[in-house]
Amino acid sequence: MTDSALSPAATGVQAIGQAYAQGNAQAAFQAIDAYAGLALAHTLCTVNRYDASAMRVVRLYSSNPQAYPPGGSKDKTGTAWGRHVLLEQQVFVGQGEDAIREFFNDHDAIRELGLKSVINVPVVYGGACLGTVNFLMPRAAVTQADIDAARLAALLALPAFQALQGAQPAASPLPGPDAARCPASGGNPDAATI
Repeated sequence: MTDSALSPAATGVQAIGQAYAQGNAQAAFQAIDAYAGLALAHTLCTVNRYDASAMRVVRLYSSNPQAYPPGGSKDKTGTAWGRHVLLEQQVFVGQGEDAIREFFNDHDAIRELGLKSVINVPVVYGGACLGTVNFLMPRAAVTQADIDAARLAALLALPAFQALQGAQPAASPLPGPDAARCPASGGNPDAATI
């Protein structure tokens, strides 16, 4: 089969594989963004590294670097979102402008981009949250299929997080109350883990 005969999904998988073969985490994030777009039709994708010692996320990738430039960071200390996504390692789904306003300080910027829903997926390895993969959509509601597609995209990002983490201190695992049930995710079936 020639490259021109590949389906969009197969082309996306090939681009992700090529980025990893070249050891290029940024290209992998971009390819994962494009691949996830086939299912999600999102208009903004960001990827954040989690700095557990500072309870902060630092943007590694953005599909809209003018509005959300790489290197930008957000303090998540004491926030419900930080507890839910970073500490409890659960997927966050925000549907509608009220949910965006409640959980995000930058809700005005999100609204100005015409975005009305969000799926934030923690990327977890060995019980530690390494970061998040985030998809924002112009529609107010998401489906279970959307959530599943976002979780798959976050799993595809794990090798890039691991490669980038080589230069970062490892985050300490934060096992949940069900750690014995699923040790790799701290007991959380919602986390994108391997």
